[in-house]
Amino acid sequence: MLRSLTAPLKRYARWLHTRWPAGTIERLPETRADGSTAVPGLYIAGDLAGVPLLKFAADTGARAVRTILASPGFARERRGKPAGVHDLIIVGGGVSGMAAALEARKAGLDLVLFEAKRPFQTVADFPKAKPIYTYPRGMTPAGDLQVTADVKEALYEELLAQTRDVPIREGHVERVRRAGGFLEAAVSGAAPVRGLRAIVAIGRSGSFRKLNVPGEDLDKVYNRLHDPMDFRGRKVLVVGGGDSALETAMALAQCGAEVTLSYRGGEFSKAKPENLEGLRRLAADPSADVAIEAPISDRVTTAAGEFLGPGRTPGRIRLETGSTVRAIRPDAVELERADGSRHHLQNDVVFSMIGREAPLEFFRRSGVKIAGEWTAARVAGLAAFMLFCLALYDWKSGGLLDDLSRRAGAFPYSLGRWLAGRDPKSLAGIVLTSAQGPSFWYTLAYSIVVIAFGVRRIRRRRTPYVRVQTMTLAAILVLPLFLLPEILLPWLDAHGRLPTATVANSGGPTA
Repeated sequence: MLRSLTAPLKRYARWLHTRWPAGTIERLPETRADGSTAVPGLYIAGDLAGVPLLKFAADTGARAVRTILASPGFARERRGKPAGVHDLIIVGGGVSGMAAALEARKAGLDLVLFEAKRPFQTVADFPKAKPIYTYPRGMTPAGDLQVTADVKEALYEELLAQTRDVPIREGHVERVRRAGGFLEAAVSGAAPVRGLRAIVAIGRSGSFRKLNVPGEDLDKVYNRLHDPMDFRGRKVLVVGGGDSALETAMALAQCGAEVTLSYRGGEFSKAKPENLEGLRRLAADPSADVAIEAPISDRVTTAAGEFLGPGRTPGRIRLETGSTVRAIRPDAVELERADGSRHHLQNDVVFSMIGREAPLEFFRRSGVKIAGEWTAARVAGLAAFMLFCLALYDWKSGGLLDDLSRRAGAFPYSLGRWLAGRDPKSLAGIVLTSAQGPSFWYTLAYSIVVIAFGVRRIRRRRTPYVRVQTMTLAAILVLPLFLLPEILLPWLDAHGRLPTATVANSGGPTA
């Protein structure tokens, strides 16, 4: 009986703590829901303003332009701007920047778009024949730039075809700051460019994250995979647990490499469902020859014959979840497993697919605040907030502040006069009775904060998982902490709907 009751709780705990992302907050530039920043007129679109998916990147770019067009005073500023000042500066020629450019051109804005390399560089760097998951399937991004292709090469051509008429100025923008009432883009080796508004859509174009282990600077270590056939028959270590790592490992194995996939987590918590399903599909394919040794379900042996094509020899994938790379040598790698044991693997090539650092220096130079960075103002704000929380808890738990407000007949005890003439068993009477206690207002405020932050999170990251997870957690918190103890249970008790304990008295109390 006890096991049947605890099993669902254990499954939920496992799903909540190990199935989905958790951990420290990544340092990113601070943006509002519409992409605006603390720098007036400067917006951020793309990966750094939302979910790193192609459709969301296009959506944020187009919506940033729509927000600018609707901003107070923008039309007036356009009419009165001096010569040489653009309506809009766009930094970055990726999916988000191009979506913004198309929307701006449609609105007749005078824009300039800077790109340091070539348009859609990130897509161009995808591995050959990489499958493209346009997730979420049912989402249509705002604006004219749409994503329909499902393979890297077709996607690249599709994006170029939609943006051939967008003028691009080659140049590396070092910062975008306000100067003389306008936004000014400092361009390397060129004169500054001024504009009324600016959209930064450079994505995670910072440096690749480091493993910080001996041997990481060897020539055998890569951060990108271009053609997996170049590594056919070689012993490859792929490091990472996200989509790039999984796709790299599968592509290499399907082209004949002997792959070990090392991930420090117990399960793949950051990959798209399609990639996880791809592994399960391989596990279910009886005609395949690629071996997958992993705790995806249990140990399974399968293959990828349908992906190989004629003349290709299947490779193998060996998953080392819960492992950490400790050293890279010319002919081997050293892994440390969760139990502390160390293992040496023969190795020819290492792919470090653990992502990039956000280009924080660009935003610091531009005056954009970085989430999680401590300043004197933030330290003072935290101290004031902690004092407020202590005072609030003292008031809520019957401390000194509560005693003072009770003696003075102040809020919330003053609400008792509103009960005059009301039925104390009515819903209004129940609410007014509960509202005379500080705990009512404490839990109400807590519930409002949870719901408000939940709505903001859903608006910012509009994926099915985030919506379901946020609504579920809000319901779990609000129902038992506020609605049940403050309203529902008192109402049921007042109407005799709750069971009462009765004691049979056979002659008086007993010792």
